[in-house]
Amino acid sequence: MPLKKTKIVATISDKNCSPDFLRQLHLSGMNVVRLNTAHQKPDSAMKIIESVRQVSDKIAILIDTKGPEIRLTAMQPEAGFEVKEGDVLRLSGNPEKVSGPERLYVNFAGFVADIHVGATILIDDGSLALKVTGKNDDYLECTVKEPGVIMGRKSVNVPNTRINLPSLSSKDREFIDWAIDNELDFIAHSFVRCKEDVLEIQKILDARHSHLKIIAKIENQEGVNNIDEILNHVYGIMVARGDLGVEVAAEKIPVIQRQLIAKCQLRKKPVIIATQMLHSMIEHTRPTRAEVSDVANAIYQRADAIMLSGETAYGHHAVEAVKVMSKIAYEIEQHLHPLLDIHLSQVTAPVAYTLAHMLVDATNSLPIKALICDTMSGRTARYLSAYRPSVPIFAKCYEPHTMRELSLSYGVHCSMMEKRKNNDDLVKEAVKTLIESNDIGLDDMVGIIAGRFNTDRSASFAEINDARHLLSDV
Repeated sequence: MPLKKTKIVATISDKNCSPDFLRQLHLSGMNVVRLNTAHQKPDSAMKIIESVRQVSDKIAILIDTKGPEIRLTAMQPEAGFEVKEGDVLRLSGNPEKVSGPERLYVNFAGFVADIHVGATILIDDGSLALKVTGKNDDYLECTVKEPGVIMGRKSVNVPNTRINLPSLSSKDREFIDWAIDNELDFIAHSFVRCKEDVLEIQKILDARHSHLKIIAKIENQEGVNNIDEILNHVYGIMVARGDLGVEVAAEKIPVIQRQLIAKCQLRKKPVIIATQMLHSMIEHTRPTRAEVSDVANAIYQRADAIMLSGETAYGHHAVEAVKVMSKIAYEIEQHLHPLLDIHLSQVTAPVAYTLAHMLVDATNSLPIKALICDTMSGRTARYLSAYRPSVPIFAKCYEPHTMRELSLSYGVHCSMMEKRKNNDDLVKEAVKTLIESNDIGLDDMVGIIAGRFNTDRSASFAEINDARHLLSDV
């Protein structure tokens, strides 16, 4: 299968996580497995981890936290009840109470205090809308504006309203510790509003000396507004368009998506575009034309990764969905060119940054087939990736977790390598393995960026040459 550059994240359920199934997804183009902890417990999630590790040590594992999410409590009757426009409801905050026609309850006790008269409350991803027309210390009085059937445990959103929910639930903390214990790779924190939300997780990781990386899920206006400070404290972001589309006008989502991708690229931060990318393939073997265009648009905008949710978690055509996404990615990537006119911000290794720019620029004037780098932390590979070269980047990593972390970076293909005595040995070994795997040929020209051994410094030299000459002792 041709090498695509855009990475694919696939959500996996413990109901369908056999090694054979995951192997098919991996061979079809899946790079990262996502676990949604809102619907799982550590024991069931462990089934997925064990299966992933039987398939490949290159597949990264990402878990979602539930985050500061508001939902209705369980409903009586279980089937819910219908409301019509103009109906008046009372809504309170009490996670211990059961909702019903007489009173709706949400899972946050302080809800009433944080909501002002005139606010709009959206239920079930915006399927129903209520207008707050009055309040007292005990409940909100709400008038139905968008009718429908209200069912238990459905999402509750209040656009343009700051709700003082704790960033981490006890379940979130349990899963973070579990992720550390089991050497996972990414924690995608839901509903990130500001830097404090991710700093709370980072404190846990630092206290346990964990290498896990934080992905901030941007799914409300507050997160969009604070994106610059959030990016200062995370490895990357996920543009979670489902909940974001509930709180933000639909016509603004494409603009926000484009802006967030551009910001991440300048900061060398991986960005994942998520939600309903091939939603129709949950039931059907082929995507709609609109879905193909949506996936293509994210790739044209140079997202690092695109994500499948229900399509692979419980869909009937999971493998086909990954194959379709891979084909779209590969086709669009053939029409893209490197982005050399950008100036990366917050550069911590200026020599590596300059060398990376030089090598990617050289791919425009020389018949370079591949770029090769060695990396301890992944930084050099991310510098190369930020310029979105037209040729693949082969990163030789010295740490397993670095290899998996780069599974989210555009165009980077990783493998492990033991440290060599000198740079000549590194180059020969790297080129030899790529020839053996048929990624390059003996007469192909390659660009190499690497650093001095036995130092803490970053990349310090670059070379462009034919593979045949790089293997020669002359």
